[in-house]
Amino acid sequence: MRTLQFPLSVFFFSFFAMAQIPSSLNLMPVPAKVQVGSGQLVVDQSFTAVSTSQRDARLDGGIARFLDQVSRQTGMQLNGQSADASNATLVIRAENAGRKVQELGEDESYTLEITPSRATLTAPNALGALHGLQTFLQLIEPTPAGFAVPAITIEDQPRFAWRGLLIDVSRHFIPIEVLKRNLDGMAAVKMNVLHWHLSDDEGFRVESKRFPKLQELGSEGQYYTQSEIRDFVAYARDRGIRVVPEFDMPGHSRSWMAGYPELASVPGSYRAGRIAGADTVMDPTRDGTYKFLDKFIGEMAGLFPDAYFHIGGDEVTNKPWDSNPKIQEFIRAHGMKNNRDLQAYFNQRLQKIVSKHGKIMMGWDEVLHPDLPKTVLVESWRGQDSLAEAARQGHRGLLSYGYYLDLMWPAARHYAVDPMTMTMTKPGAAAALSTEEQKRILGGEACMWSEFVTPETIESRIWPRLAAIAERFWSPQEIRDNQSMYRRLEEVSWRLGWLGLNGVSKYESNYATMLHRLAGSHDIAALRVLADVVEPTKDYTRTEVFPQPPVKSTPLNRLADAARPESTVARQFAELVETYLQSGYKDSAAEAQIRAWLVKWRDNDANLKAVLDRSFLLAEDMPLSEDLATLATAGLEALDNIGKNQPLPDAWRTAQSAVVDRSMKPRANLLVMVAPPIQKLVEATASSH
Repeated sequence: MRTLQFPLSVFFFSFFAMAQIPSSLNLMPVPAKVQVGSGQLVVDQSFTAVSTSQRDARLDGGIARFLDQVSRQTGMQLNGQSADASNATLVIRAENAGRKVQELGEDESYTLEITPSRATLTAPNALGALHGLQTFLQLIEPTPAGFAVPAITIEDQPRFAWRGLLIDVSRHFIPIEVLKRNLDGMAAVKMNVLHWHLSDDEGFRVESKRFPKLQELGSEGQYYTQSEIRDFVAYARDRGIRVVPEFDMPGHSRSWMAGYPELASVPGSYRAGRIAGADTVMDPTRDGTYKFLDKFIGEMAGLFPDAYFHIGGDEVTNKPWDSNPKIQEFIRAHGMKNNRDLQAYFNQRLQKIVSKHGKIMMGWDEVLHPDLPKTVLVESWRGQDSLAEAARQGHRGLLSYGYYLDLMWPAARHYAVDPMTMTMTKPGAAAALSTEEQKRILGGEACMWSEFVTPETIESRIWPRLAAIAERFWSPQEIRDNQSMYRRLEEVSWRLGWLGLNGVSKYESNYATMLHRLAGSHDIAALRVLADVVEPTKDYTRTEVFPQPPVKSTPLNRLADAARPESTVARQFAELVETYLQSGYKDSAAEAQIRAWLVKWRDNDANLKAVLDRSFLLAEDMPLSEDLATLATAGLEALDNIGKNQPLPDAWRTAQSAVVDRSMKPRANLLVMVAPPIQKLVEATASSH
């Protein structure tokens, strides 16, 4: 039998406000509306799913993947799809297939109704149905009688129409198979745009048949063929994800000039790469520049079917334009005031080219100018003020500020940023916009810039924190509880691996592999204890300088590269300390757990010394290991004296605080994240209790 037996007479639903979603539900993003009922629908080997909609290859493929993922999640080989809807466990009804080329603003809503006897998923189109299938997967749990999903009704739709992730493949090339895994992860948390940053100073990553020297001289042989791109775009569409290309211009364009130096504002020879002080900007005064871009954009418009085309436009340095007398004369002759007006002129001409090829231009917020056509979509990376200003000027906009994954912020900090209402610490400028102006804010994008990521580490930098950002873009505005978010984020983390998406399982495998490489040993237990409590430095504070020839790029093979952006151990330890302090030092269970961690960290340095001594890659981490032991010893002394109700002298606290301060300053590009909660224990010894 597929169902547990519950009399329909006792079957009922109870409404839960989203701020109080039951802890038994591990849904992420949180749906717009949930009604929890009584009973469960069993998921066993006879589980079947069938679509009653008109035949649609995208939905058929989604159902097949869904059934495969159910098999992975339960460890049971399902019998397959049912041809008869009257006998199916799950019936999917989509009114239509959706647009042939997925468009911004398509209806992504769905309704999922689950009773103890069957489940029904209805949606206006295949997009909503795909989202509903992901929700169903998150509902599956083991029970005493087997796997089951709760009786529930969910009515859901996204808060924002644009929910994106930017992946930069220019600075470090990322293979297609890695990108596809991340598309699978995006689909699991209902994100719908992959913003593909395909060119920058360091590399040009697309095959151009009209201008082949772009990839021949600008990529070191690492680029995507047009056939690979078409396959990738189709793969994304099958998962309800649009692919928006970005070719950065007029700045960040050295890789263009490696093959076509005539595009540059300053004559010379160029090569792609990370070269300090090698400023390059296209020459916007030459008609030849626009003829080149017209042909190139025409070629790319046929390769990327999405309606939007990102031209970058950020961080255009003044030096190349200022040093070229011809360009300065052009500015004066055309009544321009400065280089900003010249960039606006470039953008106006570029917008006409993009529009000629049937695309809508978008750019970073530096493109904002009174003369910029209102059709241009503005993406704000510098803050919510520029997002609000774009909306006031009549432009539609996206927020990426606050969602830079490469800054190594904790999930909670990203989660606190809202495109419409909040920056990290205060109400955002968009909150003061009129209703009509607010409608122009389409959503946001997380950004994974790749200066310090490789195919080995990129997933650890994206997941699981991206799931928290996905919830901010999808769920109702009032969903803001960090404790609930972290609880559900942990569930999403292992489910991503469970479903074969590799967002977490691949990283866990790579994490261990990297630690083995660093240690040069099979035994990494002591190294992992240290690695689990450190985090890479935040913002753009990594200390590597630009490498000089013959070094092509910074080796990303250190503990700072293996360490997680957010230490789960440190966060959980901080929560334990807070619980203990809030209890008035009476929570014995919390104290016992704190003590166990401190003993482990105190003793770990002695266990780790032999590993550190024999690895040149780990030599720089010795002071961190020593300080972790010192901090743990101080924490144990603090616990002992709090228990004895005997204050410790000020000189002792001063000495321990110095270790805390040192631990929270970057060393080897790492921070010891258990230092702040240990500092709280140290401070608690200041008086008797």
